[in-house]
Amino acid sequence: LQRTPIPIDMSDCTSTQVWYTSGDGTAIPMFLLQRRGVKPDGANATLLTGYGGFNIAMQPYFSSVYGVWLEAGGMVAIPCLRGGGEFGEEWHRAGWRGNKQNVFDDFIAAAEWLVRERWTSPQRLVISGGSNGGLLMGAAITQRPDLFAGVACSVPLLDMVRYHKFGLANIWNEEYGTADDPEQFQWLYRYSPYHRVADTVRYPPMLLVASENDARVDPLHARKMAARLQAAHAAGGPTLLLIERASGHGGAVTLSERIAQVSAQWAFLMHYAGLKTP
Repeated sequence: LQRTPIPIDMSDCTSTQVWYTSGDGTAIPMFLLQRRGVKPDGANATLLTGYGGFNIAMQPYFSSVYGVWLEAGGMVAIPCLRGGGEFGEEWHRAGWRGNKQNVFDDFIAAAEWLVRERWTSPQRLVISGGSNGGLLMGAAITQRPDLFAGVACSVPLLDMVRYHKFGLANIWNEEYGTADDPEQFQWLYRYSPYHRVADTVRYPPMLLVASENDARVDPLHARKMAARLQAAHAAGGPTLLLIERASGHGGAVTLSERIAQVSAQWAFLMHYAGLKTP
């Protein structure tokens, strides 16, 4: 239907659907993007990304930045987590409010499957997500920090106890719940990434990106998480904070600014996945 003029040969790239089992036995579909001939030898630099929320389905689309990742020799994994809209409202509600932990379990199970099937290893597996996907990144590294070599976390929600008190975030009470309700406070506090950081745990390298003019997710989330991880006694890899001064919630930027943002995140991820940057 449309061809994007980019100087990357995509003719030998493939997209394959696989299924894996989450912690409670639910079957989850995942798409693997790779060049033909890639072998499951445990050494592939792999980018795992996901969203899992707001009834949003992970549908096929073209991504030039994924093309760059594949061209550099890596592969991409995109699971269709609960909380999304891939299988209707029941799938969505299986990953919202008090069921939000299912989303994180699905994502962690995807990482474990990739390692178990020898597509990659924890030393070459990096993760990336933004907004609700940024919350997913925070939950993943605070629940299974041993699984990942690096993480890029963009415009994230990370303090789930107070998220609804800033900006327009109170409009998401239906999706997440609110800590103003005692029962819902228990859901949120149990997985809130900011509150799960422990001084005795070694966390993977992390790049937190926030936007100064973000009206949806206040940059305080990224700032607080960066400070907490940097203060942890066994923080492990570096925790970096990038505040974009002239952008909003993942958009409203010039092309040159967008290129700079993506380049910074991809260079970070490629470094920790063991890929050579272009």
